[in-house]
Amino acid sequence: MAGIPFVGIIDPLRYAEAEVVSPKIRRVIARNPSNFTFTGTGTYLVGNATDVAVIDPGPDLPEHRTALLRAIEGQKVRAIVITHCHSDHVGLAAWLREETGAPTVAWKPHGAVGQLDNDDDIKVMQSLAPPPKTEEEKEKEREIARAAGLDPDDLEIRESVDLEFEPDVRVGDGEVAAHGDGWTLIGIHTPGHTSNHMCVAFEEEKALFTGDHIMGWSTTVVSPPDGDMRDYMASVKKLQLRDDKILWPTHGSPVTDPQPFLQAYYEHRLGREAQVLACVAEGVNTVAPMVRQMYAAVIPELHIPAARSVLSHLTQLVQDGRLSVRGGGPARLASTYDLG
Repeated sequence: MAGIPFVGIIDPLRYAEAEVVSPKIRRVIARNPSNFTFTGTGTYLVGNATDVAVIDPGPDLPEHRTALLRAIEGQKVRAIVITHCHSDHVGLAAWLREETGAPTVAWKPHGAVGQLDNDDDIKVMQSLAPPPKTEEEKEKEREIARAAGLDPDDLEIRESVDLEFEPDVRVGDGEVAAHGDGWTLIGIHTPGHTSNHMCVAFEEEKALFTGDHIMGWSTTVVSPPDGDMRDYMASVKKLQLRDDKILWPTHGSPVTDPQPFLQAYYEHRLGREAQVLACVAEGVNTVAPMVRQMYAAVIPELHIPAARSVLSHLTQLVQDGRLSVRGGGPARLASTYDLG
């Protein structure tokens, strides 16, 4: 399977500071590092000394609120642009709207969230749960939370979804999401990671803010039913047709050579699909052992989200007739799969 040329950690890493990363882009990183957010969520401010747009205002942390207010002081906020509704991206949207009067701008709300209402599916997830954290690991998380002004016992913000979010302005594919003096942002629909995921193109710098669709440090989780692997693959192909010079993910460092990176990302997913088919052919035909075999080199903490992406591959392969669900019915975590 092709390797992805992942980019390294942001160095130096500064939390709660507005760092200038290009002539018209600043980034403020929230102190919410995790296995899902890498070093934290990056909020981008695009514009100039007089007016800006804020892309993904970030998680609702007191420290991040203060940093954003400091960063936009004296500037007109034209729009609050949201790539998708995971709470580490959209958590401060309502607050920032109240503070600035700027409208929230996105493609559409989040879609249906999958519920594990089947006991057998729940057992699959439980079987993939990582070992309990040590007291040392728990204390490290508490220290990070306290430094960000967050209650150490309330860390769920990292992985939750804002199902109530409704943008003030809905942006069609290829439409202007925001503009100001010398800058223009265009919405690029990229469903897959979530059904409402939207990348944001910065025309003047040939830059693309990719949210969680393309990340420089890791591959992206595609979790059905809202996440869809067929849509995701098509969205990666869509970006390959563009001529962006740089990709700015919400988590981690920028991708400065987009085309080889996007091709490797696409080939990686094709490789995972081939692994799923090979597993079934070998008789490894349920999700939990597939994950343990396919993701043996990945830390156990990521095996549960990996299972969601495997399920997304299985769903597509069943729809295409390349696999079948034993006993019929839709693809589920607890299903047994056969070839053809």
